[in-house]
Amino acid sequence: MMSLPFYQKLHEHYDRSYRNKDLRTTMSQYHEQEKKSSAIYTHGSTAYSSRSLAAHRQESQAFSQASSSSASYLQQASQATTESSLASAVSRKAASAYDYGYSHGQVHVSGITDTEEERIKEAAAYIAQRNLLASEEGITTSKQSTVSKQSLSTLHQEEVFEKKSRKVAIREKAEHLSLRKTLEETEAFHRKMNEDHLLHAPEFVIKPRSHTVWEKENVKLHCSVSGWPAPRVTWYKNQVPINVHANPGKYIIESRYGMHTLEINKCDFEDTAQYRASAMNAKGELSAYASVVVKRYKGEFDETRFHAGASTLPLSFAVTPYGYASKFDIHFDDKFDVSFGREGETLSLGCRVVITPEIKHFQPEIQWYRNGIPVSSSKWVQPHWSGDRATLTFSHLNKEDEGLYTIRVRMGEYYEQYSAYVFVRDGDAEIEGAPASPLDVVCVDANKDYIIVTWKQPAVDGGSPILGYFIDKCEVGTDSWSQCNDTPVKFARFPVTGLLEGRSYIFRVRAVNKTGIGLPSRVSEPAAALDPAEKARLRSHPSAPWTGQIIVTEEEPREGIVPGPPTDLSVTEATQSYVVLSWKPPGQRGHEGILYFVEKCDMETENWQRVNTELPVKSPRFALFDLTEGKSYRFRVRCSNSAGVGEPSEATEVTVVGDKLDIPKAPGNIIPSRNTDTSVVVSWEESKDAKELVGYYIESSVVGSGKWEPCNNNPVKGPRFTCHGLATGQSYIFRVRAVNAAGLSEYSQDSEAIEVKAAIGGGVSPDVWPELNDAPGGLTDSRGGMHETSQPAFKKDALLDSKLSKPSLPSSSHNLGQKEVSKVSETVQEELTPPPQKAALKGESKSDDPKKKKNIAAPSPPSDITCLESFRDSMVLGWKQPDKSGGAEITGYYVNYREVIDGVPGKWREANIKAVSEEAYKISNLKENTVYQFQVAAMNIAGLGMPSAVQGLQEGVSYVFRVRAINQAGVGKPSDLAGPVVAETRPGTKELVVSVNDDGIISLNFECDQMAPNSEFTWSKDYVATEDSARLEVESKGNKTKITFKELGMEDLGIYSCDVTETDGIAASYLIDEEELKRLLALSQEHKFPTVAVKSDLAVEILEKGQVRFWMQAEKLSGNAKVNYVFNEKEIFEGPKYKMHIDRNTGIIEMFMDKLLDEDEGTYTFQLQDGRATGHSTLVLIGDVYKNLQKEAEFQRQEWIRKQGPHFAEYLSWEVTGECNVLLKCKVANIKKETHILWYKDEREISVDEKHDFKDGICTLLITEFSKKDAGIYEVILKDDRGKDKSRLKLVDEAFQELMTEVCKKIALSASDLKIQSTAEGIRLYSLVTYYLDDLKVNWSHNGTAIKYTDRVKSGVTGEQQIWLQISEPTPNDQGKYVMELFDGKTGHQKTVDLSGQDYEEAFAEFQRLKQAAIAEKNRARVVGGLPDVVTIQEGKTLNLTCTVWGDPTPEISWLKNEKSLDSDDHCNLRFEAGKTAFFTVTGVTTADSGKYGLVVKNKYGSETIDFTISVFIIRKGF
Repeated sequence: MMSLPFYQKLHEHYDRSYRNKDLRTTMSQYHEQEKKSSAIYTHGSTAYSSRSLAAHRQESQAFSQASSSSASYLQQASQATTESSLASAVSRKAASAYDYGYSHGQVHVSGITDTEEERIKEAAAYIAQRNLLASEEGITTSKQSTVSKQSLSTLHQEEVFEKKSRKVAIREKAEHLSLRKTLEETEAFHRKMNEDHLLHAPEFVIKPRSHTVWEKENVKLHCSVSGWPAPRVTWYKNQVPINVHANPGKYIIESRYGMHTLEINKCDFEDTAQYRASAMNAKGELSAYASVVVKRYKGEFDETRFHAGASTLPLSFAVTPYGYASKFDIHFDDKFDVSFGREGETLSLGCRVVITPEIKHFQPEIQWYRNGIPVSSSKWVQPHWSGDRATLTFSHLNKEDEGLYTIRVRMGEYYEQYSAYVFVRDGDAEIEGAPASPLDVVCVDANKDYIIVTWKQPAVDGGSPILGYFIDKCEVGTDSWSQCNDTPVKFARFPVTGLLEGRSYIFRVRAVNKTGIGLPSRVSEPAAALDPAEKARLRSHPSAPWTGQIIVTEEEPREGIVPGPPTDLSVTEATQSYVVLSWKPPGQRGHEGILYFVEKCDMETENWQRVNTELPVKSPRFALFDLTEGKSYRFRVRCSNSAGVGEPSEATEVTVVGDKLDIPKAPGNIIPSRNTDTSVVVSWEESKDAKELVGYYIESSVVGSGKWEPCNNNPVKGPRFTCHGLATGQSYIFRVRAVNAAGLSEYSQDSEAIEVKAAIGGGVSPDVWPELNDAPGGLTDSRGGMHETSQPAFKKDALLDSKLSKPSLPSSSHNLGQKEVSKVSETVQEELTPPPQKAALKGESKSDDPKKKKNIAAPSPPSDITCLESFRDSMVLGWKQPDKSGGAEITGYYVNYREVIDGVPGKWREANIKAVSEEAYKISNLKENTVYQFQVAAMNIAGLGMPSAVQGLQEGVSYVFRVRAINQAGVGKPSDLAGPVVAETRPGTKELVVSVNDDGIISLNFECDQMAPNSEFTWSKDYVATEDSARLEVESKGNKTKITFKELGMEDLGIYSCDVTETDGIAASYLIDEEELKRLLALSQEHKFPTVAVKSDLAVEILEKGQVRFWMQAEKLSGNAKVNYVFNEKEIFEGPKYKMHIDRNTGIIEMFMDKLLDEDEGTYTFQLQDGRATGHSTLVLIGDVYKNLQKEAEFQRQEWIRKQGPHFAEYLSWEVTGECNVLLKCKVANIKKETHILWYKDEREISVDEKHDFKDGICTLLITEFSKKDAGIYEVILKDDRGKDKSRLKLVDEAFQELMTEVCKKIALSASDLKIQSTAEGIRLYSLVTYYLDDLKVNWSHNGTAIKYTDRVKSGVTGEQQIWLQISEPTPNDQGKYVMELFDGKTGHQKTVDLSGQDYEEAFAEFQRLKQAAIAEKNRARVVGGLPDVVTIQEGKTLNLTCTVWGDPTPEISWLKNEKSLDSDDHCNLRFEAGKTAFFTVTGVTTADSGKYGLVVKNKYGSETIDFTISVFIIRKGF
């Protein structure tokens, strides 16, 4: 419906040409009557004209404040009273509206008009219409008054009476008619202008087209847009609105007759951009895009682009894809450094790129590399270029991401690059001590029956050797992981069986040790269980990419042939877990698929057994698992098909089950060299005779710590690596181990220690770099350091003079190629520090500063080693300082011990990890009945001595001791052996007991039951006697004694012991260290100020009926426990609003509220008191927290009410069935027989044929062939006498698009394989789908190029099921691979067919045959029409028959009579004119002419015969 013209909107009922049909009909009837009674109408009009004017003046006074427009309406109305024809027409129209209004009920008038001005105009029009109606009534009255002319006075009285009696009726009728007319006109106006269904969003009928033009040419972009209201079109350039006034003359924007144009005058290079036309109206916005590319003539030069003139250009000046430039300088600012991350974290590498000269609109080519391999965007890593800064973001780090990262920036033929290393540490293990996750899980071989998965072993084993690995699989498109092997496999290569043919899978690997199973690795890329060789032989087409499923159609079976034996059978892999066989299919196999049976022979029994009896093998590779390690086997294979089982192949050689691949040997000659303040370069000799080497793991350890840390978590290849992240100034040692699929080698020998600091230049000592080869360095500079690129080690000269490796492309920096890496290693001028163990045994050391240490000597041995205390499983050893300190302060002691078994001493071991500064040490965990010897060693600042793990002692064992002192020069000689001491607890000895009273006083208590009369208690601290002091108080009474701490603090740390004199060594001790001090102080505070232990703090929860439960739980409550409930600092008590409860057995304290109101927002506190102990717990419920809780409570309450009647357990949802139909479903509960279910769409009930069965609780609505017409809001209602519930599902806008995408996806998945069909017009490629929707976009491509549709090549859909591509008059150029892509809105689904070779030749030959047949059928001679089947004619009459004949070339015709040739003569005239009309004339027919006639037409394409019968009858006389 089109919009009304402006003059019709305001004056529709005054302009006759725009009156509606009813009004025009009424007026025509009135004019016919008007001619008959013109005199009466004229008299009536004159008689009542004065009354009408007076009434008009009285009515208009009420609207004196109206606008000038209303006055014009009054003037028009007053003039209308003098026009009788118009007045009568209006009255008749009003009367018709009056009758219609009363027959259709009442209509409310309020709110009709939109503005005050319109209401004034409407009121003025009403007055005018009422006056006109009153005039018409007056005319009718005067007609009646002329009936009798006998008495003028009587006539006058009747007129006055009639006017007075009908005055009120006329007024009321006029008002009703006026209101009804106003209602009708207003409603009609709104129906035309404001109906929502007429409004629609903009749509591009013609979209702008992209252009490529030369400079200084003009270009026009056109588009046409539909929509209502009419859309407004805005043009944009690179998302910026085009301002015509800002560039006068540059742009011309026009909009004429729905066509919108953007003209760009005199295009230059700056006009190359993307242009957008945006159409917008009240219903939405839509955009269309077009690109304009402005090309420049190569022979021209734009001098305005450079400051220098043409004379300054170098000789090498040329045109590049990026403009005119002789050279680009590329620099990196704010560069990323060596980075460290952890698995699962995010990491970003970035740097700013500065390119000079700068060329607008052209960006450099940015490429990232990891270890020399380009990095592409994936779900794990995303490169980004913002115009001046390049970043590489890792969304989820894995150890596979570790490596040397390089950014390369290229501008034309010029490029620059920068590199730095990224280290990825292992994530935190879920189980402490579990191994780290494996890495680089790859599927290396995929077949129908199995997929071989490989991985790399992790560098960290968690502290115990890795027992093996578990492999998990997951089918693509699902989230269900299943374990593939029951027992761990040690070999890092495993064939996974039990796969479904054609399905795609992903894999992950987990390592396991004795502690537990580690975290899984990163998942592999998807791999399909399909034999590659089989795909080449069979016609296969991939289906949906998301499933990876491949549908294979085999050739038609022919006569069965028993297959021959396979060939080239061999064992390709052999481990202790499995053996992999490989063979070639037989030459004699027939035309059907074959299966394989594998047989094995144990060499001990020499009996052949079939391995896969129940499950034949489909691919020419097979993995055997049920083999005994160490045994010898031979194998052979048989082929099978429907014709039978063939002969076996030749047996393999004898194979011993075990790992063919050996674990590599340990690397050797580990040499560290200085690099930077935080890195060290480590080189080594590669493992000898290593097969399938994966790489090396390097570990570092701070000298003296005994803790090894991995330097890399991704194996590196090559004999050198830069270890980063080291502490400056610390001394480190390094070790290396090799790894291959069989496992990790033993660790190499530890390297010499090296201090981490920057290299100072100079040569490298031959002692440090022996036997270096001639390979180039391959170093990459990175912020003063260097990184390896997996190159072999290099010579000393190559190391010092190595140049940065660079591709042969021209560099942006002339000096970069000559730059030396000076920070490699400093000259080794002194002997490296020996290992601590060697130094301890030799008793000598080397110093970094010989001048400083030349006067320092080793201390003399400690003396007087005695056993100060012996108790159960511990012993306290004491000694005296050495007589000679060696000229330096002794910094500590180490106690060494060794077991003596049958008089033979064992190896020395260390008893303490950290050096002790005191001349006493307590040794615990003694072994019973074992003899030990002890020695004490000292420590100096050189850090000599590697402490070992603490080895214990045992009760009842006799020990001897010796001590060594340590100073800055080293460890002194050990002392003499102490006398044997037995580690045992004297009978009756008790331990020191610590106690804390209620006042928080801490004391040590001791009791002795074997005291002599003269025995006394002696207290000591750190084995020094102590008495009462300001901090301690000693109290002894009888056989009990205690020492009380007045104020326990840091000054009281130490070993407290109590000896009993006059006894056989009865004593006890107690150690108070920092941890014990904290524990005792906390215990004292708890006793002094007791609290009620809380198991769970105050919390709130919503119960089923919307009730609110506040609760907390104490550890323990006595029967006297009390609770105070406080809300906003005011105590609340139990009542109608609050319900309180205390369970003293469980310690649970509760408070219930039926409903949360606005005034209940605040702070809730439960105050507890149980004897002296107190406690409290507070919960703050304010702001959004309280509002959300209040909403949840109300929601639960409404839910409980809802569930009392029939309700939805699962709300309305949708799913797309396999038949591409949409199924709306919901789950209901608490229903009964009387429960009804009603379906609605857009508030209109949907009639459902079948009655719902609630047995399974599922209600469904099936929508077949879902399309746009089915969009809307669906609602389902459950109701019975207990109540009702409803569920709504909006299938509009985005939700509808999501559903349509899924429907299109199902349709795309239902598509059959592409088939080739020859027609008379050409070759047709087609695929069948369940049904077709316009939302499913179909794209065809030929040899990777999108097909451009022409009159010769067309695409279409037939019958909503067949999608086809028609190639008319095919040529050899049409051969190739055709791909049909069905795009569902998110994903493209492809179907492929190869139209080449024999397939093309057969299709082309069939096309030629059909084409010739069509031509023959088209040009074949035939009778178009004209001859009847039977002709009956009277004797003596003349018979004329005419028919039309067609054919190309012009056919020849002949006539037959009774199947004999018929020639033309005077009686029977046969003619053929113009090559298309045949005449058959018989003059004076006789009975002899009766018979069967035929017309034969023929040409070179064929012939046709048309038969007809002539029957001649005779009229007998008398009839």
